[in-house]
Amino acid sequence: MLPLLKIAFCTALLGAFSVNATDWSQWRGAQRDGAAPGAPWAASLAGIELQWRVPLGKGYPGPVVGGDRVFVVETIDKKTVGVRALSRATGQQLWQVTWSGTGNVPFFAKANGDWVRSTPAWDGETLYVGDMAEVVVALDGATGAERWRVDFPRRYETPVPDFGFASSPLVVGDFLYVQAANSLVKLDKRTGQAVWRSLVIEEGMASNGAFSSPVLEVLAGREQLVALNRESLYGLDPENGQVLWSKPLPHFRGMHILTPTIWRDAIFTSPYRERSYLIDLSSEGEDWRVAESWQNKASGYMSSPVVVDDHLYLFLGNGRMECIELATGQSRWRSGRSFGKYLSMVWRQDRILALDGEGTLYLFAANPERFELLDEREVAQGATWGHLAVSGDELFVRELQAIVSLRWARDDRASAD
Repeated sequence: MLPLLKIAFCTALLGAFSVNATDWSQWRGAQRDGAAPGAPWAASLAGIELQWRVPLGKGYPGPVVGGDRVFVVETIDKKTVGVRALSRATGQQLWQVTWSGTGNVPFFAKANGDWVRSTPAWDGETLYVGDMAEVVVALDGATGAERWRVDFPRRYETPVPDFGFASSPLVVGDFLYVQAANSLVKLDKRTGQAVWRSLVIEEGMASNGAFSSPVLEVLAGREQLVALNRESLYGLDPENGQVLWSKPLPHFRGMHILTPTIWRDAIFTSPYRERSYLIDLSSEGEDWRVAESWQNKASGYMSSPVVVDDHLYLFLGNGRMECIELATGQSRWRSGRSFGKYLSMVWRQDRILALDGEGTLYLFAANPERFELLDEREVAQGATWGHLAVSGDELFVRELQAIVSLRWARDDRASAD
């Protein structure tokens, strides 16, 4: 194990943690579907109050919230990546770890920077962090001490992805699933040792790396990993990595970006600059039937949708919102207003919080009958491309160079209709 270059402590060592039901423990939340369990939100954002703001190095990873702390990842300079644990209550730094980690995206993508992208995963004890060079490091949540690291390009003799490591690791039970080394790899989360490697593809700018992140679901009665690489949609047996089924999909330069969205025994996706698709699954023993249920002309962009009561709420490439009835593929409505280039969405009961790429928070009704914007409010300064994190009454917003903690005032929450 390589030594850490820096560990700074400002608090006593803490005991073991656990993952609470309301923790925002990984990409798009505990279930990776944008759901934030808890009491209903008010119909206004007026009751949201600033708790603290901490400056950071640049980065796009969403914050991870576990117990009494918030974990953030940052690019400190061109040669250094860092991770911090902050007090959830005050923003005080509890520890910081840095290591040598670089990224260098192609010239045509420079506008979005060479900064770290992948959102870490938290299992209640260990934080799993990926840097731009496709190195994944396991850190003790109490102290920041390194437990193990895997340099995927070195281990598998594969190139560093041209756009950096953008996929976010998935932690379930005793294992970590990572789309890296032009493949999907299952690791023992305690040691970093590989259990299996699957979906190996050939090298090339249109195939290196992955933009999407995997999910683990039960579909057609069988637990499986669902993953999008830069060519196709796949279902894999999580025990051995066997490919159960696959479905090639149209794509523009391999840009499958959205997280696979599960609805019943079907998967929704919308490749960049392409249409939307619902893929139905069924099986008889080991024989799988993969069928396209419907297509819709709606074209998603980089924001993964949310599903509320059998309807899908999708942010489009043109900046508008669309509601699609999942049973039929029928568009119920499309907003007349544009919301910029990016929305990270979190839902609770019949409402959706959406953070745009420039620091404005929106509150939508999850209403299939009509588009209903309940409120909007500026909550951050500058770019906000990290995914919004919500835990209980608190919201955590990743600015390009800061992390902001907000809380819904208790008296306002108590009056939620």
